[in-house]
Amino acid sequence: MRALITGAGGFLGQAIARRLRARGDAVRSVARSRHAALDALGVEQVQHDLSVGDGLTEVFEGVDVVFHVAALAGMWGPRERYVAVNVTGTENVVAACRAAGVPKLVYTGSPSVSFRGHDEEGVDESVGYAEEFLFYYSETKAIAERLALAANSPGLAVTALRPHLIYGPDDPHLLPRLIQRHRAGRLRILGDGENRVALTYVENAAAAHVSAGDILQFGHPSAGRPYFISDLEPVRVWDWLNGVFLALNLPPVTRRVPKGLALTGAAIIEGIWRGLSLSGEPPITRFTVAQISSAHWYDLSAARRDLGYDPPVGPEEALRLTLEGLRGRIAAGTL
Repeated sequence: MRALITGAGGFLGQAIARRLRARGDAVRSVARSRHAALDALGVEQVQHDLSVGDGLTEVFEGVDVVFHVAALAGMWGPRERYVAVNVTGTENVVAACRAAGVPKLVYTGSPSVSFRGHDEEGVDESVGYAEEFLFYYSETKAIAERLALAANSPGLAVTALRPHLIYGPDDPHLLPRLIQRHRAGRLRILGDGENRVALTYVENAAAAHVSAGDILQFGHPSAGRPYFISDLEPVRVWDWLNGVFLALNLPPVTRRVPKGLALTGAAIIEGIWRGLSLSGEPPITRFTVAQISSAHWYDLSAARRDLGYDPPVGPEEALRLTLEGLRGRIAAGTL
């Protein structure tokens, strides 16, 4: 198989590339910059800004499947930047797939497209999209997912996967950010601390993508629809995090802030940041508070049925490998 991955230099993109290369598939990356890790894997790299459509068709020619993983994440920033990367970038990917005759597109979405700021326990894809969004990331990911799935047609089969809270040994975002905030004394349990949350080990997320790319074709049940992806069982998130902290010789987080108070404080801080045009990300946002204090885990029945999703790495092994990687980075002084 000849695969193209947008954002292959990222955490999930690299995991997908590793999995494809391990079985002998040819892989091409499209990203704004080059990555030594992809060179080591034997991945062909093309530098291109996806928000610019010119010249993209040629890059997509001769490809059997596109994994559109690239996105602008984060909790803060100008809406126009999120639109350019997440929406316009996806429009350009779809257009290039059509023009180059690519038969399959696997779009990487986000469960935040359905998040309404309160508990989502055991929900499936019928929950639909949120009517309002707490931040531009989830808003633009919802727009992009809709337009990607709308492109599903006899000439281009499209599916969307929504992996939730990806973690692993080389995690550059989730756990490192929480560890740094904890070290700085800025981490609090928001709400009652009893909320259960779905996590996704990075190799499980990659396996779901590769399986979707293999099975996808127009007329298949997966064509034209989204799927939640995570490890099979949710965790009580603060118990899980405190277990990670203790394993890294950090004290557990015990101080709590009521959810309502945290939301009020976050709204005030957001107002100050916008009003004064302060640079950087505010220390807390309403989206962060809502995510951390709510339960959100998903019914994976559809992914298991239609994609044959069966996570290859269990929770104990995933945690062991993650801690091993984190300890190595701490010892090296990079975390």
